[in-house]
Amino acid sequence: MAATHRITAGAVIAAVCIAPLASCGTGTDGTTEGKRDQEKAEPAPAPKNVVRLIGDGSTAYTGAQPRLLRPERLKPGEKPPQFVVFSWDGAGEDGQKLFSRFRKVAKENDATMTYFLSGVYLLPERKRDLYHPPQHSPGRSDIGFNDRRGIADTVKQLRLAWLEGNEIGTHFNGHFCGSGGGVGEWSVAEWKDEIAQAKRFVKTWKTNAGMKNAAPLPFDYDKELIGARTPCLEGRKNFLKAARDLGFRYDTSGVNNQVWPKKKRGLWDLSMQLVPFPGHSFEQLAMDYNFMVNQSGTTTQGDPAKHELWGDQMRDGLLKGFKRAYKGNRAPLIIGNHFESWNGGTYMRAVEEVIEAVCTKSGVRCVSFRQLVDWLDAQDPKTLAKLRTLDVGEAPEQGWKSFLAAAPAPAPKGVPGAPAAKR
Repeated sequence: MAATHRITAGAVIAAVCIAPLASCGTGTDGTTEGKRDQEKAEPAPAPKNVVRLIGDGSTAYTGAQPRLLRPERLKPGEKPPQFVVFSWDGAGEDGQKLFSRFRKVAKENDATMTYFLSGVYLLPERKRDLYHPPQHSPGRSDIGFNDRRGIADTVKQLRLAWLEGNEIGTHFNGHFCGSGGGVGEWSVAEWKDEIAQAKRFVKTWKTNAGMKNAAPLPFDYDKELIGARTPCLEGRKNFLKAARDLGFRYDTSGVNNQVWPKKKRGLWDLSMQLVPFPGHSFEQLAMDYNFMVNQSGTTTQGDPAKHELWGDQMRDGLLKGFKRAYKGNRAPLIIGNHFESWNGGTYMRAVEEVIEAVCTKSGVRCVSFRQLVDWLDAQDPKTLAKLRTLDVGEAPEQGWKSFLAAAPAPAPKGVPGAPAAKR
C-alpha cells in the first residue's frame, strides 16, 4: 500500500504525500486547568441496538459516535487546551499491522486520531476498472488496489477506530502526483468526481469484495466525511472549491507555522506545521515523509546505522514543536504520518514515543480533526482572532487570565458549545 511521493523544492520540503475538549485546575499563571480526573470526564456510551443499514449494507447508521464529548466555549481568562492532532495518510491495514498498532497506542494514551482512508484500499484488484480516475484510463492507480483479505482487515480497523472515537477522512483514491494528470492539474469538477468515487468505494465495499454477510462500517460516510489531505499536498486550490461546495469543514493540505488556524474559502485551514529539525538550521514539516527525505532522500531504507538517529531527530523535533506551543501560544499542533516502515520503522517508533510523552499531560487534548473543528466552531470568533495575534511560541505577556479576560459573546443557538435549551 505504499504511496508514491514527490518532493518539492526549498529548504523545507513539502510532503508528497481524544479526549474531552474543554479545559478546566490552576496553572502557574493563575488560569484554570484542573486535575486530570476532573478534566477527563467519561463520555456516554453509544446508544444500543440502533442499526440502520445504508445501501448494500456496507455502511450503517448506528447512532451518535461514541467517546465524543461536547466542546465547550472558553470562559473569560481561561487558558486554551493544547490540542495535538495525529493523522494518517492512506490508512489501511496490511501485513505490517500498523493501523491496529496505533489504535492500541491511542487507547493507551487517551488519544483519538484521524485516519485518511484511500478509497482504492476497499476496491479489489479484480474490480479495478470500476475506478475512473480524472485524466487517466479506468483501472489506473499509483498505489494499486487491494485483495479480499486486505479489505477485510482494513474494514475491521476502520470499524473499531470509529467506535473508539476516531475520525475517518479521505486521502482520495489513486494518489496521482506531479505532471501528466496529477492532482495539481485537476479541475473542480474532476475533484468532485474523485471524491464521489472515494465515497462510493466505501459505501459499496461489501458488494465489490463479495462479502455481503460481513458486518457494516458503523457510520454514514456522507456525514462522516468532513475533511481531507490531498496527495502530495498538490491541487489544493481547486480541491478547496470542490470541498466547500460538498460541505466539507476543513482541509489539511497546506504548510503553515505553529499559529492558531483560520478559515480559508469557508473551510478551517488545518495545515501541517513547521517544527524544529534537530541538527539543522531550518525547520521541517511535521510529517514522517519529510523527515525521511531530508535524511535518506527518496531511499526508503537508508543506512541502518543512522536509523536510530533519524528517528530521534523526528521525535525530538516534534517534541520541541509541542513544547513551544504548550508553553507559548497554545496553537494546535498538526502532525501527519503514513503507515510505513521507512528506514526500519524508525519514524513509527518516533511517533509512538511522542504520543506517549504528550497525550497524557495536563491540559493536552490529542484529538481528531473533527473534534478540533467542533471546538473551534464553538468559540467566540473574537477570542480566536485574539489567539491569532500570538506568534509562534509566544505566550501572552501578562498571562492568559489577562489576555482572554474580556467576556466572550454567548454561542449562537444550535452550534457546538451553545447552552442547552431550557425546558
